[in-house]
Amino acid sequence: MEGSAAKVELLAFGAHPDDVEIGAAGILACHGAMGISTAICDLTDGELSTNGDVATRRKEADRAAEILGLSGRYRAGFPDRGLKGSDEQLEWMVRLIRRLQPRVVLAPHWEDRHPDHTACSRMVREAVFDAAIRKKAAAQGEAPHRVEQLFFYFINNTGQADVIVDVSDVYKHKQEAILAFESQFVPGPDRRDTPLNRPTYIPMVEGRDQIWGHQIGVTYGEGLVSAQPISMSSLV
Repeated sequence: MEGSAAKVELLAFGAHPDDVEIGAAGILACHGAMGISTAICDLTDGELSTNGDVATRRKEADRAAEILGLSGRYRAGFPDRGLKGSDEQLEWMVRLIRRLQPRVVLAPHWEDRHPDHTACSRMVREAVFDAAIRKKAAAQGEAPHRVEQLFFYFINNTGQADVIVDVSDVYKHKQEAILAFESQFVPGPDRRDTPLNRPTYIPMVEGRDQIWGHQIGVTYGEGLVSAQPISMSSLV
């Protein structure tokens, strides 16, 4: 799945297919239900994952995109464990941001056990910054784009959230989107044991979302962190 050249309002980056589903699928689903255009960009195909292969992961990612009602799913095709933040990689990401002109961008939290997740976090932050540089855009024959807000979602870790989004009404879509990646989360006789397909992983994710939900008085929530102060015009 790709997408048209049309703008999207909410763009979520992940290092691998399934990263965004773990941390922010509910946010994408509930915004999509409100008629807000959403998209995911996978920086790699996760080709080094213990289970599955590229073709399988792509089919699973497309299925998850359908479940979440995405306007598009984009693949950068960068090498798994090769997110170096090179000029070429950042330029590709900048061009996508300028093309889609999202108001809000999501990225993995900068603290995570997987080095690709932390690298993705850093690269998105740089690409969002570079996308707004007017002189750089003019030199490349493009229009600059300034993202209004950059938020970071959690994958393997948890932490204090600056924003918690109520995703209770669409939580079944998050569960279905995660399980669309059967090769990663469902054990089988032809699959090796990994942290993702152990019986504790999905309950950990759901438990974390329940804790965040409890903090705002709902059943399920997804937590986001902002590296910058959050602007508000009024408290009432």
